[in-house]
Amino acid sequence: MELVFGFGAPSGVGEAPELLRLAQQADRDGLDVFSVSDHPYLGGRLDAYAAVGFLLGRTQRISGFANVTNLPTRPAPMLARMATSLSALSGGRVVLGMGAGGLWDRISDMGVPRLSPGDAVAAFEEAIVLIKSLAGGGPPVTYRGSHYQVDRIEPAPVAAPPVWTGSVGPKSLAVTGRVADGWIPGHAADWLSARYRESRPVIDEAAAGEGRDPREIRTIFNFPGRVTGRPLPATRDRDGRWLGGSVGQWVEELTGAVLEHGASGFVVFSADHASPDLGFLGRWATEIVPAVREAVEKG
Repeated sequence: MELVFGFGAPSGVGEAPELLRLAQQADRDGLDVFSVSDHPYLGGRLDAYAAVGFLLGRTQRISGFANVTNLPTRPAPMLARMATSLSALSGGRVVLGMGAGGLWDRISDMGVPRLSPGDAVAAFEEAIVLIKSLAGGGPPVTYRGSHYQVDRIEPAPVAAPPVWTGSVGPKSLAVTGRVADGWIPGHAADWLSARYRESRPVIDEAAAGEGRDPREIRTIFNFPGRVTGRPLPATRDRDGRWLGGSVGQWVEELTGAVLEHGASGFVVFSADHASPDLGFLGRWATEIVPAVREAVEKG
């Protein structure tokens, strides 16, 4: 499975010029994906899909996704149309990040009915199934779920984008195993974290239960860090979280994450969880990423 390397982009309204500069540099430097957060209840943030569509129109190669889509505020049939339209317009450069919804106090402020945790996960699974059924052409779709119902809706003649989830709890992790294509561990948990060790087997078991090969479900890590001119004495803090280090230390760590822990993608942020600046992004894209790809190929 091909490795994916990307970065977390700024999403503040006042950061729009920087957002475009970063995305275009990442595109020129050969990164695979940019991500923007989706918090529609925050007036200071850009709408995630407006930002993704704009950036796809100003780039040539890089893919974009909302990390992750605030599903309760975006009904699945319309999300399907938006995703397939962006894919058609961009030549398939879209990933569909999906979440069941976490900040329900803010989500309900948008006038969206509050769902119980169990109902939110059920709606999450139905949405993924429905979105995939409304892509790829074929006969009209009629779907009767507990949360979504459509009648004789014509699928778009465009392949469904890959679906990466931000699943955290065991029920949503199992959904990822049954119907999704990738998983982004929550809370910036990385390949050495207890969260990853305990969660990934839930996905794998659910995938196998559906007759799927668990290896086909990517694990894409969101994680912060900094690139230093010299090696650091320690690349992780007392809690075991990645801090960063020299280019060589990054390459060693990420190569091990792929070869020893099954990582298939990385989306970086700056050390303070902010968006990378042009200098950090350039070193990530032109020094670290090519070296990791080469080291992984050599095994």
